[in-house]
Amino acid sequence: MAESILIVDDEVPILNSLSKILEDEGYEVTVAKSGTDALKLMTAEPPDLLLLDIWMPEMDGLETLRRAREQAPRLPVMMMSGHGSIETAVKAIKLGAYDYIEKPLSLENVTLRVRHALDQHRLEEENLSLRTKVESRFELVGASPAMQRLRQLIATAGPTTGRVLISGENGTGKELVARGIHQQSPRRERAFVAVNCAAIPENLIESELFGHERGAFTGATAQKRGQFEQADRGTLFLDEIGDMSLNTQSKVLRALEEQQFTRVGGTKLIKVDVRVIAASNKDLAKEIRKGSFREDLFYRLNVLPIEVPPLRERKEDIPLLVRHFLRTHAEDQGLKVKEVAPDALEALQLYDWPGNIRELRNLVERLMIMVPGRLIEDSHAAPFLQARPATQPAPQSGSALAFKSYDSLREARNAFEREFIGRKLRENGWNISRTADDLKIERSHLHRKIKLLNVELRPES
Repeated sequence: MAESILIVDDEVPILNSLSKILEDEGYEVTVAKSGTDALKLMTAEPPDLLLLDIWMPEMDGLETLRRAREQAPRLPVMMMSGHGSIETAVKAIKLGAYDYIEKPLSLENVTLRVRHALDQHRLEEENLSLRTKVESRFELVGASPAMQRLRQLIATAGPTTGRVLISGENGTGKELVARGIHQQSPRRERAFVAVNCAAIPENLIESELFGHERGAFTGATAQKRGQFEQADRGTLFLDEIGDMSLNTQSKVLRALEEQQFTRVGGTKLIKVDVRVIAASNKDLAKEIRKGSFREDLFYRLNVLPIEVPPLRERKEDIPLLVRHFLRTHAEDQGLKVKEVAPDALEALQLYDWPGNIRELRNLVERLMIMVPGRLIEDSHAAPFLQARPATQPAPQSGSALAFKSYDSLREARNAFEREFIGRKLRENGWNISRTADDLKIERSHLHRKIKLLNVELRPES
């Protein structure tokens, strides 16, 4: 489809000559004799480029430019004038004009600059589209109260300069929270640099963070900028910071305090302006008591603490997450989005997700690949949803000390449900329908509970 250009000028000869030459170049051209007419045409069908004369009766070009930019902020506008001055050109550029051309017009010059303007606009639109697509991959999905609270914390922390410490289990989306804070900060146009401290060998992490000079160690064949340097004026996300050695922690602490450091093997002080967001799946207070994490670094990082809830505490978000992962995987692979049957969604919500969102995302991707039809049913998902067995036998009724045998509320709840459902099955002679009525749940719901909790469906011998 041809790119469209709207030419606005009160001189008919200029409209005719410009429109003809641009149509010959393959553009779709519309003309207007006044700013008012131009704004009406823009409302009906926005062009890809606006060529706008400055000196026009009633509404001049600068006022038209201001209103056009309000109407279409990303529209490239090229100003034209036969009575131009530097002051007018500067004013036009400040109002958002892309370019300024003096009359009399050189048609060859106009076509060249029009092409450059449209090329630049196309690149900016593609970049915006790509950026929007990338940001959607890091979207925090969910409408549960826990997610609403989390979004509030992100909105509070984002605009500040305070350091943030994010805690939460593996797979809960701590990096998504860090990216959300970055996107709501004044640094959003700068780099977001993520470092997984647990994935970098101890002998390389200092070089990774601070960079190194050529010849600093065996294999250092060239100078390297570290992650602190790359994040200058942006955000540095230190994931799993609890896995850093005490030696590296002390160097990070010094860099935070002084906002400067030297590369490995170097002597020159490098100053940076970096906002650090850290995250850990460990209880850092316990790590401090064990002597494996520096207390002073903890207080430097823990200015704004944020805890990310595990998926089992916001199961109402699972349908939204499933649809989100189905859509993004389909886009990645060029596939059609599959549907999920209600009973399959219910089964997903019954599961406790020890691997959190990461586990759910991987399962959705697996089902998208393995299920041949358009509908993902309960029978497809069930084999992958195995309840985590309790580590200790279920407590005997009335035993107060039995509760101490469980490491978590989830294990205790699973054990209780397993024992309770098994007892009800025995009381009802192993009849599923009668047991479901007794428990006041749907028969299909009971079947899924039996499967997930590994309840034995046979009388005791």
